Amino acid sequence: MAFRIEQKESEGKGMFFVEQDKEIVGHLTYSLMDNGIMTIDHTEVAPRMNGKGLASSLVRHSVEFAKKNSYKVDPMCSYAAKQFERHGEYREIQVNQL
Repeated sequence: MAFRIEQKESEGKGMFFVEQDKEIVGHLTYSLMDNGIMTIDHTEVAPRMNGKGLASSLVRHSVEFAKKNSYKVDPMCSYAAKQFERHGEYREIQVNQL
């Protein structure tokens, strides 16, 4: 299923989100650090949207955004971290883990 993912950002904090009927049904929040790192803080989807691939679409979109802007990603959110484990191609932009 394709989703129209929108973005808003202010002062180093941002969000990718999907709206349906003027309600946000899924979002991913992030922070941009001065050192070129984008931290994915949180991913959340409305219960009625579970199982439709929305959360993984939000993570994929954030990875594409990071690549386009030459950011490294620190997936602090547990869901995003699992997506980085599953998708080896995401790891090329992941912050090196100790």
